[in-house]
Amino acid sequence: MSDSPRGARPLRRGPWLAAAVAGALLVTAVAVERSGSDDGPSAEARCLPTKLLVPPCGAWFGAYVRHDKPDLEEKVLAYEKRLGRQLDIVYTYHDMSTGGDGEEGTLLTEQERRVGQDRMLLLSWESKWWGGGRERQPRWKQIAAGKLDRSVIDVQAKRIKEYGKPVFLSFDLEMDSRIPEDGSPADFVAAHRHIHDRFRALGVANAVWVWNVTGYPGHQELFPKLYPGDDYVDWIGYNQYNYFRCHDAEWQSFERTQRGPHDWIRKNISDTKPLMLPEFGTADDPERPRAQADWYREVPRVVKSLEGVGAALQWNWRDPGPGCDLSLARDSSWKSLGDAVADPYFNQPRP
Repeated sequence: MSDSPRGARPLRRGPWLAAAVAGALLVTAVAVERSGSDDGPSAEARCLPTKLLVPPCGAWFGAYVRHDKPDLEEKVLAYEKRLGRQLDIVYTYHDMSTGGDGEEGTLLTEQERRVGQDRMLLLSWESKWWGGGRERQPRWKQIAAGKLDRSVIDVQAKRIKEYGKPVFLSFDLEMDSRIPEDGSPADFVAAHRHIHDRFRALGVANAVWVWNVTGYPGHQELFPKLYPGDDYVDWIGYNQYNYFRCHDAEWQSFERTQRGPHDWIRKNISDTKPLMLPEFGTADDPERPRAQADWYREVPRVVKSLEGVGAALQWNWRDPGPGCDLSLARDSSWKSLGDAVADPYFNQPRP
């Protein structure tokens, strides 16, 4: 099954207004400076990431690269070769299914482990069973009550613990788009806390918890109610795009898509937690062939100006609905993003 569950997820509610030999060749071809400064080894040491994977001197760059689970490494290498650099973070999705081939419901597949040898992983873990009927769908209340502990939570917690390396873990990204169908904000908070506490009880110390909302302004009243608390969150993320015709919206710059939710979260949720842009991207405008390239050219300047943003991941795929292809559409777009993320700010020493 494809590792792209967006077709099964609720449609977004609108814009801010309404990722061996091949690896060796790649590193040789696209080697880049891994430090944001030329001050020598002492600067490199100062810029080493923290235990929670925060880069003190800049930001990580990552991507969701369209793939099927068996070809993740192949697709990541192809993306990196075309972009001209290695990804810091590779973003993948999983559900909470059990049985079958196990890849959808198994965190840290063989492919993810291979890719994770010299990259970080962001695992988005959804309380869904993509191939199951309605009666098989996990619910927040069930999770909070411990009914999935033995069959799902404990199994995956032990896999992450055995993996050993720090891994970003996001439970039910964009949960604000699933209210009230999947439960109340209190139900989500109870489920998130239960999973976190269960991991802690099992001795899992390498999960870095990312709380990830849409950033959509119409959901702002939900965000504080959905926040599990500082003790349960390591990073805060929000997903905002320039949807353009995907949602019959006007064209918006990268800064315009990101500035509003950033400032609101800093003011109303946390002014200290590191922030992540787990998904950013733009539609293409066929009538303006340079527009997408120009949009990505803004990325370094804007990310540097967004206080606390320590990671930005490009979404190189589609969103549900007609006209919603958000992937890099042409050679000029690839070159523009490649030039943008060659900036030393996005080239920090990885753990």
